[in-house]
Amino acid sequence: MESRLKALEEKAKSEIKKADSIKVLEKARIHYLGKKGELTKILRGMGAIDAAERPRVGRIANTVRENIENELDKAMDAIKGKELENRLQLETIDVTMPGKEIKIGRRHPLTQTMDDLKDIFISMGFEVAEGPEIETVYYNFDALNAPKNHPSRDMSDTFYINENVILRTQTSPVQVRVMEKTKPPIRIVSLGRCFRNDTPDATHSPMFYQIEGLVVDRGITMGDLKGTLEVFAKHFFGPDTLIKFRPHNFPFTEPSAEVDATCFKCGGKGCGVCKGSGWMEVLGSGMVHPNVLRNCGIDPEIYSGFAFGMGIDRLAMQKYGIDDIRLLFENDMRFIDQF
Repeated sequence: MESRLKALEEKAKSEIKKADSIKVLEKARIHYLGKKGELTKILRGMGAIDAAERPRVGRIANTVRENIENELDKAMDAIKGKELENRLQLETIDVTMPGKEIKIGRRHPLTQTMDDLKDIFISMGFEVAEGPEIETVYYNFDALNAPKNHPSRDMSDTFYINENVILRTQTSPVQVRVMEKTKPPIRIVSLGRCFRNDTPDATHSPMFYQIEGLVVDRGITMGDLKGTLEVFAKHFFGPDTLIKFRPHNFPFTEPSAEVDATCFKCGGKGCGVCKGSGWMEVLGSGMVHPNVLRNCGIDPEIYSGFAFGMGIDRLAMQKYGIDDIRLLFENDMRFIDQF
């Protein structure tokens, strides 16, 4: 048995020296030292040895095991060192080579405009409210005091899913939903996509973005509306911006007014952007109609409010000098990279 153990050791050392990978070494370890390995097979014959010889043979077996394990450890260290050296050679970095350009994305001009609007109105104490883009006729028209024969209800102006469900034409339904669930005081702005059955051209799109504001409380007047819009205009277009009100008619406000602001480019002197007038049409506004307050369960004898709405696309076009609304939705990076 002693000779068998010595022969096993020599054979194991020889095979280990030839190993060229960790996988081969692990296979050799299992073959010679595993539970079902060659050394175990030899030791199973210990019972046939004279009892006096067993301790000596046992010591020889332990020595053989230790020698094989040492050989395995040395081979393992050598292979790991060689693999590390190969990796270092393969992964050599040439520090003189130019680095890879990291392209940083940009916010879309519409996103920039919406973020600016949120910052302005949140700073004035408004909260941002959201609502569904698929609306009912009730919330989009009826609750907002729009008469049954109002032109905006026509299929030529509105996308109907069925006779009672539409794609919202404005963000005003969000105001109704808030007033139904919230007791005054209310101070919110709602931003989002709207849809109208318009033929795309330089100033019209079937999908566009809108922001609307609503304030309802005791003693709210047109003076509050004017002061709020003046703060907005000066923050958005510039500190020297002036605004003016023109009488108008909206079914959901009474009295109603269109609001113009001095041209941000020429300061009111007249230029190509404002078509020589010195003014830009910015938004529609007015005092919330008593019928709208009643429809939402608010007593118009106690509370009053003002509302305003404007197209975010138009604001972006005015601020950044964009002459075609379609450019905002074509996702041409040559255009977007300018902002």
